[in-house]
Amino acid sequence: MPSQAQLLQVIEIQSEIVKAGLDLGEVMALVVERTLSLIGADGAVIELAQEGEMVYAATSGIADPHLGLRLGQADSLSGMCVESGSILRSDDTECDERVDQAACRKIGLRSMIVMPLKFDNKVVGVLKAMGVQPHAFRVADEALLGLLSGVVAAAMHFATQLDSNKLFQKATHDGLTNLANRSLFMDRLRHVVARNGRDRRPAGVLMIDMDGLKELNDTFGHRVGDAAIREVAKRLKTAARESDTVARLGGDEFAVLLTPVEQAAGIDAAVQRLYSQVTGPFSYENRAFDLSVSIGAACLPEDSDDIEQLLDVADRRMYSVKRARRSRQADCTSG
Repeated sequence: MPSQAQLLQVIEIQSEIVKAGLDLGEVMALVVERTLSLIGADGAVIELAQEGEMVYAATSGIADPHLGLRLGQADSLSGMCVESGSILRSDDTECDERVDQAACRKIGLRSMIVMPLKFDNKVVGVLKAMGVQPHAFRVADEALLGLLSGVVAAAMHFATQLDSNKLFQKATHDGLTNLANRSLFMDRLRHVVARNGRDRRPAGVLMIDMDGLKELNDTFGHRVGDAAIREVAKRLKTAARESDTVARLGGDEFAVLLTPVEQAAGIDAAVQRLYSQVTGPFSYENRAFDLSVSIGAACLPEDSDDIEQLLDVADRRMYSVKRARRSRQADCTSG
């Protein structure tokens, strides 16, 4: 049986989900993060079934580097869970023929509980808890994971208003801006990197950080801050091409996947186009507010053909731009 402390944690999680509102992606991210402490898991993931594949739509712990990963539904315990609608458990993946052992080794998991996620009487995905050691979970952990799966199912219900066609869209898009969220961005980045390995088509990754959002929130409140985030999102989307992916990764962080692109010259042109479109005042509630961003870029495969390294390069360059801007502002103030 779950302990009283664990049941209180579930109630706390439910309260946090109420605060998240109808942002299904945020709800799923919260649930997998809290699964770690709730049952002592080393990792957790929500996988959604889509066209014969299981898509990692939210991750935490050891699963975190694999956000956006796609695995075949037919040869995995998650796929079996979707088909059967039953709770499944593997106490040792090295001795379990039902699991995708190569994927388990890649992630580093040795035991797991897989809980079906039901939406409109249909299993649409799974909530999975992962352990790095065999026999990491108890029967009581299944009950707790079942409570969390019910919370996710309820969030799906309210986020989509029972329209199953909207489920994947809601799970992969940011609730505030309707841009792609981190999950969808990583999914598409993985696809582009894999394609580059076959045909060497270059692509660009831009990491974008809003300037001054904290000051806006502190001075004028989060309503103004949210309006600024929506305005930046709209301007980024307007400046991007139809083939590009514009995403809000969370808070004041955005990203753009440029594909196709003509190496460095094409990326530089895209960066300048985004700066030109985004920078400038916007009006909200009869006040004018200045918007600006800092952008860092990385090129695939010139900078790297590894996903994490590409993101790290773009991120470091973005912070270098931000530091340079702050230094210039400080010099102007002191002068």
